[in-house]
Amino acid sequence: MIEELRIRDLGVIADATLPLGPGLSVVTGETGAGKTMVVTAVGLLLGARSDAGAVRSGAKSASAEARLMLEPGHAAVERAVEAGGDAEEYDGGTQLLLARTVGADGRSRAFVGGRSAPVGVLAELGESLVVVHGQSDQIRLKGAVAQRHALDRFAGADLAAPLAEYQELYGHWKSSQAELDTLRSEARERLREAESLSVALQEIDDVDPQPGEDESLKAEAVKLANVEELRLAAAAAHEGLISEEFGETADATTLIDAAKRALDQVSHHDEALAGAAARLAEIGFLINDIAGELSSYQASLDSEGPERLSEIEERRAALAKLIRKYAPSIDEVLEWAAASRTRLDELQDDSSRIEALDAEVAAAESTLRKQAARISKARSKAAKELSVRVSAELTALAMADATLMIEVDSDGQLGPHGVDDISFLLQPHSGAPARPLGKGASGGELSRVMLAIEVVLAAVDPVPTFVFDEVDAGVGGRAAVEIGRRLAMLARHVQVLVVTHLPQVAAFADHHIRVTKTSVRGSDGKTATGFTSSDVQLLDDEERVKELARMLAGQEDSESARAHAQELLDDAKLLPQA
Repeated sequence: MIEELRIRDLGVIADATLPLGPGLSVVTGETGAGKTMVVTAVGLLLGARSDAGAVRSGAKSASAEARLMLEPGHAAVERAVEAGGDAEEYDGGTQLLLARTVGADGRSRAFVGGRSAPVGVLAELGESLVVVHGQSDQIRLKGAVAQRHALDRFAGADLAAPLAEYQELYGHWKSSQAELDTLRSEARERLREAESLSVALQEIDDVDPQPGEDESLKAEAVKLANVEELRLAAAAAHEGLISEEFGETADATTLIDAAKRALDQVSHHDEALAGAAARLAEIGFLINDIAGELSSYQASLDSEGPERLSEIEERRAALAKLIRKYAPSIDEVLEWAAASRTRLDELQDDSSRIEALDAEVAAAESTLRKQAARISKARSKAAKELSVRVSAELTALAMADATLMIEVDSDGQLGPHGVDDISFLLQPHSGAPARPLGKGASGGELSRVMLAIEVVLAAVDPVPTFVFDEVDAGVGGRAAVEIGRRLAMLARHVQVLVVTHLPQVAAFADHHIRVTKTSVRGSDGKTATGFTSSDVQLLDDEERVKELARMLAGQEDSESARAHAQELLDDAKLLPQA
C-alpha cells in the first residue's frame, strides 16, 4: 500500500504530504481546491503522460513522491531491483520509493528505489500496484477491451493457463501464416531471383576461381613482364657468389674459403679464431645454398616464356570480369557465391516449403480452435458468476432491479485472445431491454457498475491500492450511502483512496484528508498579481464533523449541519459492513 504521498508545485498545491494508511482514505475540499491533483500525482507515479501545464505557475518543476510498503517478494519489488533501484526490508515488509518530476519545459524524469529509471518502468510497476478509476476510466469500462480484461481477471487461473497456451500457439500460427502468404504472393519475384542467381553461379563455376588467385596471378604477371632484368640480376648475383670463369676478381666463395683456411692454420693457438673459422664455414655453406637457388631460379625463367604470360593475362581478364560484376576481390566473389547457393536452395525449395507450411498452418488452426473452445467455456462460466455477483452488488448500491448481463459471443475469427466478443449489458429493471454500458447507462449508473465490479474482483484478484476520482458523480441520497459502504467493504481487502464531494461517502473513511485553497492578492489588490495555493490536512474527529457539515450545507458552523454530520458518522459506524 501507499504509506505516504508527497506533492510539490503540482497545480495549485505548493507542498503537501498526505499520510495514508490501510483502509479507506477520502480527499475532500471545495471545487477547484486541487483535490484532483492527488489523482494526477498518483497517475504520474504510474507512468502517465506528463503535462507541463500542470506545473504550478512560477515553479521550475513539479514532483510527486510515494513511499510504499509491500510484501517481500512482490512482483513490483523484483522489477524495481531489476531496474537498478533499492528496496529496503522494514518492519516485516519491503519499502519502495517512487518519484516523478515534470519540468515547466515539459521534460520528465522518473526514479525507482532512489535511482533514475525510464518512465516505462513506472508504468510496469503500476500494473501490479495501483488501479486508478476516474471519469476517463469509466469511459474505458464501456469498451470491449476493458470488459474482456475485467472478465478475464475474474476468471483467474481457470482461464489464465489455457489462454497463455493459446497465445503462444497463436503467435506461431500467425508467423507461419505470414511466411506462407509471403511465399505465395512473391512467387514470381522469387522465381526471377532464382533464375538470376543460377545464371550468375554458372558463370562463376565456368571460370572456377580459386581463393587468392587474382593476387597470385598479378604477382606472376609482374615477374614475367620483367623476366630479362630478373635473369640478368640472378646471373650477376650467382657469378659474384660462385664464378664459373676464373678471372682477376675472385668470387665470394673463393674469398671466404681462403679466409677460413688462413684461420684454420692458427686456430689451435686461440679458441676465438677457431670460432670465427667455424662461422666462416657456415657462411660458405649458406653461400653455396643461395647460389644453387639462383641457378634454379635462372632455369625457371628460361622455361616461362611469352606463352605463359599470355595465358596469365587471359586468366586475369576472366577473373576481372567476375570482380566487376559480383565483388571487389576473388575471395569476396567466392563468399558471395557461397551465400547465393544457400539462397538458391531456399528459393528452389519453395514448393515443398509451401506444402509443409500449408499442413503446419492447418494443424495449428485446428489446435487453436480446440483451445479457443476451452477459453470460451471458461469465460462463459465466469461470465455467469460475475454477472450474479455484480448484480447483487448493484442491489446493495440502490439499483435493486438492475442486472448486469455479460454476453460471450463468438464470430469464429481467431484473435490474440480467442474467438470471443465480450459485451457488458445493463438491464436497469425487469422488463427493460438490456443495453450496452456505453449506451444505456448514465454516469451515476456507470460509476456504481464500475464500483460493483471492483468490489467483486478485489476478493479474487486484489491489487494493493485503488484510487477513485469522484466515483460518486451523478448520485446522491441512499445510493451515495451505499457507495460509501461498498468502498468501505472494498477497503477490507485493499487500500482505497477516494476523491469525493459527497458527505455520505466521506463518512465511511478511516482517514479523512481535506484540501483547502488560499488566494493571496497582489499589492494592487488583484489576485492575478498574487498567488493561489492549496493546503492538505489530515482531519481529526472534530475537524471531520466540521468538514462534513460544510459538504452537507456549506455552513461548517451551523449546529444543525454539524448534528447531521455527526449522525452520518455514527450511522457509518453502525451500518453492517457485509
